[in-house]
Amino acid sequence: MRLLGLDPGLGTTGWGVIEFDRGRLAYVACGIVVTDSDRPLARRLVQLADGLEAVLAAHRPDEAAVEETFVNRNAVSTLKLGQARGIALLVPARAGLPVAEYLPNLVKKTVVGTGHAAKEQVQMMIGVLLPGARSVSADAADALAVAICHAHHRGASAMAARVARGERA
Repeated sequence: MRLLGLDPGLGTTGWGVIEFDRGRLAYVACGIVVTDSDRPLARRLVQLADGLEAVLAAHRPDEAAVEETFVNRNAVSTLKLGQARGIALLVPARAGLPVAEYLPNLVKKTVVGTGHAAKEQVQMMIGVLLPGARSVSADAADALAVAICHAHHRGASAMAARVARGERA
């Protein structure tokens, strides 16, 4: 199964694609989508959507996972991050993919073993868990971490979604 992880941000959104087969992880690709800070917000959101659509077309994932947002002290920054996160949820959903969401602490705990790990620890563990991804940017490493988290928790996530829809677990 091919999984896409997304670490949303308005300026830079990290993405990572892994293969997950019978408990084994394999690195496929990763990168970032960067928006032009000189453009109006609406144009930046279009840039983000276009970049994510290109990732989907190039790597054809089966499922996607997006990191949930922490609330910042700066309300304007939080709002902009939320809008970028909305694009990160929308693009794979419009492509027909199931999309899961994970809290940052769960992502870090899954990959590093502690929910308060530093970005450098996440990057180091990504290199250990996915040897092909040894020197990737912090945003791409975070996205790969989201994909790994989804690989480990996707069954529970799917069950919670069924329960939320009122279906039998």
